[in-house]
Amino acid sequence: MSTGGPRPMYEWETLPWRTLERSVFKLQKRIYRASRRGDRKTVRRLQRLLATSRAAKLLAVRRVTQDNRGKATAGVDGVKSLPASGRPALAESLSLRGKADPVRRVYIPKPGTDELRPLGIPTLRDRALQTLVRFALEPEWEARFEPNSYGFRPGRSCWDAIQAIFLACKQKAKFALDADIAKCFDRIDHAALLRKVDAGPAVSRQLKAWLRAGYLDGATLFPTEQGTPQGGAISPLLANIALHGLEELVHEHFPKRRVNGTVFPPPTVIRYADDFVVLHDDERVVRECREVIAGWLRGMGLELKPSKTRVCHTLRALEGEPAGFDFLGVTVRHFPCGKTTSARNPHGRVLGYILLIKPSRTAIQRHMDRLREIIAQYRHASQFLLIRALNPVIRGWCNYHSIVVSAKVFNRAGHVLFRMLYAWARYRHPNKGKVWVATRYWRIKPGEGWTFRDPGKPEFTLYKHESTRIVRPVKVQGGRSPFDGDWAYWSGRQGRYPGVPPWVAILLRKQRGRCAWCGHYFRSGDVMETDHIIPKSGGGAEAFPNLQLLHGHCHDRKTALQGRGVIDKHPILEERNDGKPSRSVLEPSRGGDTPA
Repeated sequence: MSTGGPRPMYEWETLPWRTLERSVFKLQKRIYRASRRGDRKTVRRLQRLLATSRAAKLLAVRRVTQDNRGKATAGVDGVKSLPASGRPALAESLSLRGKADPVRRVYIPKPGTDELRPLGIPTLRDRALQTLVRFALEPEWEARFEPNSYGFRPGRSCWDAIQAIFLACKQKAKFALDADIAKCFDRIDHAALLRKVDAGPAVSRQLKAWLRAGYLDGATLFPTEQGTPQGGAISPLLANIALHGLEELVHEHFPKRRVNGTVFPPPTVIRYADDFVVLHDDERVVRECREVIAGWLRGMGLELKPSKTRVCHTLRALEGEPAGFDFLGVTVRHFPCGKTTSARNPHGRVLGYILLIKPSRTAIQRHMDRLREIIAQYRHASQFLLIRALNPVIRGWCNYHSIVVSAKVFNRAGHVLFRMLYAWARYRHPNKGKVWVATRYWRIKPGEGWTFRDPGKPEFTLYKHESTRIVRPVKVQGGRSPFDGDWAYWSGRQGRYPGVPPWVAILLRKQRGRCAWCGHYFRSGDVMETDHIIPKSGGGAEAFPNLQLLHGHCHDRKTALQGRGVIDKHPILEERNDGKPSRSVLEPSRGGDTPA
């Protein structure tokens, strides 16, 4: 890949990453604070400084070439990845010149439908430049985004949106506007979006170039008159900016009011990317919200999708619409029940119903279909390969739904999967009896009963749906952002998050939220990998005293240095540029934004 310009006189592996990350984050935090106090002049000045800084360019290149694992897809230039020797030159060539290459159009299946979702894959250079611009724009908008916006934002996830719905509905059944925006990414008006972003001249010209670069479908180049291509590093941020103001709009039209001593709060708006739900006690208010929102969206060139937009009630059927609604793969619904299991309002009055959030039927069916496809695909493969293909799918689905009422669903899914696997085993041995087939592929594990595992690798077993523990996460605080610098809050939250495996949570607490190699706090979106302090090849044990948690890129560097014999196999401390070891990351910090 030709990046132009002279070859930099430094090596990628020897760069002071700890210093670079500290420099970039300090600028981002200053942008965040200036945006919070409304100082636009300072925001623009700091954004220009960040976009031209060498540290930000190097981190942007590392993000797209090293941290973004498993997603190496080529753009129109055909480059999928870049070796370490070519990364410094790419970083030096990054600049906001107001030019962009077309994106390569690829199509992926859209879950639940026969439609295909179009993606636009930028070139590697454009991906790095988009990451650089996102470094500058994201802190400004994180200070301005609404508290109930959860999609594609650092430190927030689907779990926070689901928990926000639970908190809004747990005390009272409500009317809901379950809405979806039709082809949101493909129809955003460019002029309206650029006016709303209101960035500096250089950033605005570069954004305009990306929006109008066109896409290459096969051998044909098509222009882009509207929309932001899905697949770019900056597209989710632009979509969030386009939809920013939805919650404020609803609150302006339907403010908090008091009637005869009774307080009627404004509608609750919870948005995840282009999916959102509006909740309120009054059906008339919810229906009026639909008209107000539809009119507001037209200003951005968007419209609601009629087939996925409906007004319903969480307890009873409403005008042919069933009770409850589906949102982010779960079903939200109130169920009538007796006094002993009913929810109570803040005054202690029994409501006669209870809110249960469960995995949706569509999500369950999609998961079972996926398991069936994998088993059919591995019909003639070994049991070890089948387990290796099934485990990530089962773990991922169970972890996602572990925060809702899923115990019965998990038990049922485990039973159905057992019947699938038993049919798979009988197909492989049609002339053997049932007992022989069962004892060939299943083993009795103390405390767990029958487990599906390979006799040649007894430690490698199939993960069971029903073994997933149900947890109740704490919703992120509305005004919080990773750019506020409150690492006591964010590192503690990361260790208690449902998606974090138990051993990772233990290591996070042990290391006080920091990487054991570079000493930096783990942030939202960082790749975290478990490392053996003494390698297993050198006699290291598979036990917690021999484990540490590292950034993905730090793990790569440590492995490379160990392979060259630069460091020994004993626990290490971060090395400064002069070769002298710094203090351990397990020691107390001396204060400040990042570890000293």
